[in-house]
Amino acid sequence: MKIYDYQGKKNISGERIREARLKRRLTQADFAAQLQVAGIMIERDSISRIEIGTRFVADFELMAMAKVLNVSVEWLLSEE
Repeated sequence: MKIYDYQGKKNISGERIREARLKRRLTQADFAAQLQVAGIMIERDSISRIEIGTRFVADFELMAMAKVLNVSVEWLLSEE
């Protein structure tokens, strides 16, 4: 499967994920651990790559991230 770039990035939610994570005062490692508890097998380095836009985010990952961060998927996908 070919993953396309959108304005040079592989996802549009990375900046919002970082914003919500920092608002909750979670480290990338803590966020990854909470996602693992939620059933998403992801490591800290993957969180970093998502936040800078170099890693694709699957829809099921986005749903789990929204739940852990206590935000909506729509908010994660919205632009400022």
